[in-house]
Amino acid sequence: MRFMPTRSKSRILAQKSHGLTKKTLRWLIVLSTIPLFGFVTAFGIAPNTSSLQDVPIEEVVRDLYLPEVLPELESASEQSFWRQESIRRGDTIAAILDRLDVSQQDKLDFLSTARDSRAMRQLKPGKTVHAQTTADGSLLTLRYFFGNGELFLMEKTDQAFRMSEQKIELESQIHMKSGVVNSSLFAATDNAGIPNNVAAQMIEILASEIDFHRHLRKGDRFTVVYETLIDTNGEHAKTGKVLAVEFVNNNKTHQAIYFQSSNGDFGYYTPEGESLRKAFLRAPLDFSRISSGFTNARFHPVLKKWRAHKGIDYAAPTGTPVKATADGTVSFSGTQRGYGKLIILKHSDQYETAYGHLSGFAKGLTNGKRIRQGDIIGYVGMTGMATGPHLHYELRVNGVQRDPSKLILPTAPPIAKKDMPIFQNETESLVARLDIMRNLHFAALN
Repeated sequence: MRFMPTRSKSRILAQKSHGLTKKTLRWLIVLSTIPLFGFVTAFGIAPNTSSLQDVPIEEVVRDLYLPEVLPELESASEQSFWRQESIRRGDTIAAILDRLDVSQQDKLDFLSTARDSRAMRQLKPGKTVHAQTTADGSLLTLRYFFGNGELFLMEKTDQAFRMSEQKIELESQIHMKSGVVNSSLFAATDNAGIPNNVAAQMIEILASEIDFHRHLRKGDRFTVVYETLIDTNGEHAKTGKVLAVEFVNNNKTHQAIYFQSSNGDFGYYTPEGESLRKAFLRAPLDFSRISSGFTNARFHPVLKKWRAHKGIDYAAPTGTPVKATADGTVSFSGTQRGYGKLIILKHSDQYETAYGHLSGFAKGLTNGKRIRQGDIIGYVGMTGMATGPHLHYELRVNGVQRDPSKLILPTAPPIAKKDMPIFQNETESLVARLDIMRNLHFAALN
């Protein structure tokens, strides 16, 4: 949760006291807004400054005058802050207002005004609610981008709330960032200032190429080009899609480029036009830890004896969404012996996947229902023979469990010949951006 004062008069006073001239400020602004080939860049690590060693350095010390009394500053209770809350599974707007520390009266007034709102019936997990509040819990403004470019806006005017829902024009801006893995991928993306949504997209895009659960290495490097959507007031509305990503894992380079074909299909491809979409995802969870691998000899924690473990266990908190690893049909959903709550998906004449120890099933999941790759089908739990919350995942070929990490699985079709010229043109531009950012980041590390 971030707190951002809407204004800070003390900062303005400090700048005046430092005696910065208009000319100095003008140069600072010019230097800080020079674009790199027309797109926005951001650096996780400062550039190398060894080439500046011969530049003379002058130390300047000035007294900073601060008046003893600043009567024009607002009292603490009148200052307002922009805060944000991520929507959780099963959230209500009342619960979100509670986490935002909104006063009881404002919460009741808000709920009364928003009782017929479409947006409040579309609270999607992972999306963000932005709110401007005061220290004493008064709610001034609440914004929520929902649907396809729609804005829910609640504003307090003359102590009364006014609600509006409207389509907004969003402008796309391109960002490029790089980072190095030292401990975990999400720690590295945080250090590079990459939004969690973008980090999650990177994992999903490259899931067929890199096993982020087992094969991530210290020193792995990544560069990502992604878009953010800005509203007409220049404020950040939401994070868009990843346009290109490069990940160097264990000294092997993987690149992915976004492309939408002439028939409307879209996906991620290698620079040569090969699809990165495999028939099966490498893992049914976005990101977690493997607690037990596929093996013929494992000491069972419940049965207390050695036996084969014909699947992979992913440790994750109860309630973590579980994804279907491939297109298919629900052939079983219910309870089955040691598996506890179990889902089995039929994918073709020879392939099946099983998801065990679930805490529950996705809404509307029924036998015979058609499922698409990536759909949420259930939630991690510890039903059946389990000592802690985790997902037991199996890939079965002709009814026999197989190790998913050792199977070579088919891919989706490559770029069509008629789309190749456009794809190559777009790819050249995006790969050039990856090259620029990678080289800049590599120079900063040396």
